Amino acid sequence: MKVLLIAALASVIGVGSVYAEEEPVVIGDVVMPTVESSAAFQKVEKKVGKWEGKMTQGATGKVIDVSYEWRVTSGGKTITETLVEDGVEMLTTYADRNGELVVKHYCALGTQPVFKVSNLSETELAIALDESANDLHAEHESFVTSMKWTSEEPDSDTMMFTATIMLDGQPSENSALLKRVE
Repeated sequence: MKVLLIAALASVIGVGSVYAEEEPVVIGDVVMPTVESSAAFQKVEKKVGKWEGKMTQGATGKVIDVSYEWRVTSGGKTITETLVEDGVEMLTTYADRNGELVVKHYCALGTQPVFKVSNLSETELAIALDESANDLHAEHESFVTSMKWTSEEPDSDTMMFTATIMLDGQPSENSALLKRVE
């Protein structure tokens, strides 16, 4: 009897969770439009939470502490990533535009590159500089040119993050093994 009661309760809770996700977002009396999320946005959404690890800087070989926190905001239509590398905080936003994921990174290098998806699979999301949305020049600016997250399994609590950076006209790759902590 206890098992049946627990199963029934779990079923009701599960239905309630699905129903809550389908509830429209309302601000005052205005119902926000529903938007179908891209597969890439859904992939980022799986990262929601806090992650920590160690990053190796390609330019110097130095190993630094890093933390990343992904949060859903704007009625479920945007994901923010607050990243802290060696105590320096930066911000990245993820949102769909016309069915495609658009990523904008507010970098400590002083640039704000915009990215688009270059590869998406069950275990990888890669983004690369969107040349049509950027006017960055390696001759006189430093900026991130690509980022990639890979995991051995689709819903793993660990992932490898790599970022390619154009630093003083030279490409460099940083990498970090991240573990979900919340």
